[in-house]
Formats: sequence, C-alpha cells, structure tokens
Amino acid sequence: MSISRKNAEGYFDPTAHKAMTAVAKAEKPARNRPLIYIASPFRGDTEQNTQNVIRYCRFAVEQGFLPIAPHCYLPRFMDDDIPAERELALSFGIRLLCGCRELWVFGDIISEGMKGEINEAKRRGIKIRRFSADCKEVAHDGT
Repeated sequence: MSISRKNAEGYFDPTAHKAMTAVAKAEKPARNRPLIYIASPFRGDTEQNTQNVIRYCRFAVEQGFLPIAPHCYLPRFMDDDIPAERELALSFGIRLLCGCRELWVFGDIISEGMKGEINEAKRRGIKIRRFSADCKEVAHDGT
C-alpha cells in the first residue's frame, strides 16, 4: 500500500507524505518482531517481581522480540488474591501464550502459574528458553 502524496483535501502535501512515510518505516520493524511470552514469578514480593518482569521485557525488546507478559498488566485490574480472578487471569495468559513463538522462563523459582505456562508450551510444541534472573540464557528446550 502506497502513501498518498496528497492531503485529505486533495492538495499535494510533500511534508505530510514524508512524515507518513517515516511512520510507516518505523512501524515495519515492530511488525517483524516475533512474539515471545515472558514467564517469571509474580506472587510474593509483587513490587520486586513487577520490576523484574519489566526488565525481562526490555531485555526481550533489545534482543529483537515483542514480549508478551500478562503479569505485567493484568494485576492492574484483576486481583490475584481473589481465586476466580486469578484463574481467569491465568487462562488469559495461556491464551496469549498460544500466539507466541517462544516461552522465555526467567529466574530460579518456578511458580504454580509458571508451571502451567511451561506445561502448555510443551503440549503445543512452543520452544522454551530458560534465563537466569540477570538475563543470561541457561537452558534451551528446542521443542
């Protein structure tokens, strides 16, 4: 799809064309980034665990991926302490995982929620990569 050199009124507008072309070029790299799912603990020290998942997402972006980390945003409007909401949030996460190329597991602690994500990834043949808390790859399951 080409970008029109004319504005909404039909007049030639090279400035708008140049700006829209730049935006389209900037969007292209985002469209080409593979989706990966970030798994790390949330319960317990939720403040520190939230900071950790933000760091893991930044790491994934720096590696050329588009990270999906439901535990980074779902707790903003769902209560992890209410069992029904927790189960719903976990099911949302599994649904998002199904659209990802890989599952990246961070840290030494594997929570119950992470176990479910890992099992689902194995069941679906999604590649699993394991990283330390400081983002060093420690294992790779070529599933």
